[in-house]
Amino acid sequence: MPGSCSVAAMKKVVQKLQLEARLNHVKLSQAATDLKQFSLQNAQHDRLLTGISSRTNPLRPQKVCSFL
Repeated sequence: MPGSCSVAAMKKVVQKLQLEARLNHVKLSQAATDLKQFSLQNAQHDRLLTGISSRTNPLRPQKVCSFL
């Protein structure tokens, strides 16, 4: 039965290739342009670019309270 296994495997390969052939492809230059445009449009919401205010930063160091 080794021949039937290779036929089944080849059918899976053909199905995968048919699926990939139906996908819509985008040129790399167009994808890069779209990504750049998206990044520029959303830059004001990007915390890596704008930073986080010290009041709303959940990771800021906690203040130490000491009593005399």
